[in-house]
This record gives sequence, structure tokens and C-alpha cells, in this order.
Amino acid sequence: MSTMGVEEEFVLVDAHRVPVPIADKVCHTAGSPAVRRELRDTQIEVATGICRTAAELEDQLTTGRELVTRAAAEHGAMPMATGTPAEPSPPPGRGRGRGRAIDDRFRAVVTDYEACGCHVHIGLEDRDTAVAVVNHVAPWLPTLLALSVNSPFHAGHDTGYASWRMVQQSRFPGSGIPPWFADFAAYERAVDRLVDCGVLIDADMSFWLLRLSTKFPTVEFRTADTASTVGEAVLQALLSRALVHRALSDLAAGREAAPCDPQVAAAAVWAAARHGLTGPGVDVRLGTPKPAEVLVAELLVHLRPALADQGDWATVHELVEWLHHHGTGAERQRA
Repeated sequence: MSTMGVEEEFVLVDAHRVPVPIADKVCHTAGSPAVRRELRDTQIEVATGICRTAAELEDQLTTGRELVTRAAAEHGAMPMATGTPAEPSPPPGRGRGRGRAIDDRFRAVVTDYEACGCHVHIGLEDRDTAVAVVNHVAPWLPTLLALSVNSPFHAGHDTGYASWRMVQQSRFPGSGIPPWFADFAAYERAVDRLVDCGVLIDADMSFWLLRLSTKFPTVEFRTADTASTVGEAVLQALLSRALVHRALSDLAAGREAAPCDPQVAAAAVWAAARHGLTGPGVDVRLGTPKPAEVLVAELLVHLRPALADQGDWATVHELVEWLHHHGTGAERQRA
């Protein structure tokens, strides 16, 4: 059974949902290496350890959220589980260290960038195999995004998008669905080329929605908005693990992944960010429009054997049904 871990990013807000720049104070109060500041002083990240079961992951996610909630409360604030703040933020201070380099390089692109994601790591040690897995998983990434959308607001206004975070992220070079790569050497060359061209600060800054972690022996899904609930974070993790498991099965059977058309891939990401589950999507494999809910149903059919093998089918089915009944995070924020 593959291991998994989740990093959740939150916006720190006051009682009026206005972001407050107290990340360093909250980290100090939390007193845990699992709680870290993010790019902006208004953002904080909480990481789980390595987990093997849905129950273990749910427990660690709950514990992490409780820890950061208590730490923020000591400073009159709370963590808001949203992909972008609902209310306007104070002007950001000048970044420090790597953050300052990012501010200097990207200027206005990052001035109002407080995007928060739910990042899922799935254990996979062999790097060439990991690249082949990324190739297989790529067409399904927009559907993961559609399930996770939770950032309809920006600076106090409804953007009309279900995931404004993804729109903001798309402004950066090296964003969206990753290209097809023959092996890890080709993958590394592509990342290094972006760094050499001056459009990325370093190899850690790739904005691809799925990449190889530079810190851990994992593939890292960076597709989802921060989950509104623990259950939605668990759903992203279990689907991500099942996608890796299914890709490994396909590779073992000698089935190689076909490259995605980059324009169709970009269209699929845009459609998922715009509509979430409530409108049209794009089937990356066929290059055709398709309702988002149909794409979700097809994803579940694709993954049912893998989910069953890992004992996760019933949990995933229940969580998807909950989403269909209650709506995505974006829908609930608007409501």
C-alpha cells in the first residue's frame, strides 16, 4: 500500500475574515515543525506525517487543524480553509530570503498572491517510474481540480470562477498540466531549462499540477485548492493514491501514456477552474467537451479497482456523494 501525506495551506484571518500578517507568531505559538509559514505573512501551512490509511490521515489532518486553530486563537485570529481570501488583504510586506527573490522576479504577479492549496504526496521512490506515472495521471488532473474548487472570491469580490487560485497560479511560467517526459533525465532537463531561462527561481518552484518532489521520494499533487473540510482533503489524497496505483498497473501491463495536447490540457484546467462541478468540462484524452459530473463518474470507474485494492472505495464513494449533495467549497462559500 502506497504511503501518503498532505500539506494544507490556510489564510490567517481576524473575526471579519480580513487576512492578518501573523504567520511567524502563530508558528512560534504552535511550536511544531509541522506548522510553517508560507509565501505571505498571512499564510500558514500544516503538514501531516506519512500515512497508510484513510483513518490515519483523517486523524492527522484533524489534529493539525486543531493545533493551528488554537495557536491562531492566541493572537485573536483563525485559519480560514479557502484557496483565496474572501476579503481584501493589507498590502504585503517585502518578502525575506527566497520570498524576496520571488517578489523581485515576478513583481505584480505575486503582489496579491495569497493562494492556498492542498498538496498530496504519494510515496514512489524510483524517479523514472515516477515520471511515467505522471504521464499517465496527467489527463485526470482537471477533474481533481473540479472536485476541489474552493476559491471564488478575490479582494472582496466574486470572481465568477470556482477556483480563482488556479487562475492566479496560471500566470506563472511552468504551470498547468505537466508535459510528457520520456524519463527522469528529460524531466530534470526541462525544469533546469526553466530555471536557466530565468522564469523560475529554482527547481522547487515548478507550478505544474503534478510533479516530483525535490525533498521527498514522492510524486506531489499540487492540483487542489485548500479543502474546506477534512473529508475533502482525505478525498483528494485517496484519489491521488489510486491514480498512482492505477498508473503503476498500466505500466506493469505495458501500457504507456499518450502525450496530452497542451492547448486541450490548458482548456481543461481553465474549464475546471471556471465551473468546478456545475458546468462543462473538457476530456483531455479525447479533446472534447464533457460535463464535469460525467468526468467525475468516469474517474471513479477508472479508479474503482485501485480503490478497492487499497480498501478505499467505500470511503471515496461516500465523500463524492457528499460533495454532490452539499456542493463544492466554492458553492458553499457563495451560499
